[in-house]
Amino acid sequence: MTERRLMLLGVLATLLVLVTGWLWLRPAGGDQFAQCRRSTVAGGTEALGGSFTLTDENGQRVTDQQVFDRPTILYMGYTYCPDVCPMDTARNAAAIDVLAERGISARPVFVSVDPARDTPEQLRFFTDAIHPEMLGLTGSIEEVTAVSQAWRGYFRINDSEDKENYLVDHTTNSFLVLPGHGTVEFFTREVSPEEMADRVACFVEAAG
Repeated sequence: MTERRLMLLGVLATLLVLVTGWLWLRPAGGDQFAQCRRSTVAGGTEALGGSFTLTDENGQRVTDQQVFDRPTILYMGYTYCPDVCPMDTARNAAAIDVLAERGISARPVFVSVDPARDTPEQLRFFTDAIHPEMLGLTGSIEEVTAVSQAWRGYFRINDSEDKENYLVDHTTNSFLVLPGHGTVEFFTREVSPEEMADRVACFVEAAG
């Protein structure tokens, strides 16, 4: 009985060493992207995002799985935006080009929060002017509202008697979505193309 007890204690001690070593070596909190993260959000970035079906700039219905088939920088705005959206999407496009120079294939995606004016044709005109790889998405007001809320966004179409020339208030974060991992990071407007590319590259490399 004593020998069996000693053997059992030896096995337990070995398991304790192995488990302790694993806890010591694994990324903090079990997060394989811990070394890359610079942003925090309540509930973690895994709480951002969701499934959807929208209409792309070619008039085709597409799902989130089809859209996020590679590292993606997601932005929500509208094509008639006078200043913020063109600047933000141009920054995202520049980061995509920096990543391409490093051998990383990524895509910028633009979701319209102004579906009344942003037809597929209008989206294609806008995205083609920003970057050849940029994909524009639209849908019904209910569909784009659900997408905005899934990424904890906000938009409000301002009341105006002019139904052609109105402004839309909206959040301006960009989100990094990785296939198989979902949303892993977001970027504010102050982030430069080079910094965005560096951070995206870190996540892509960590994802393996």
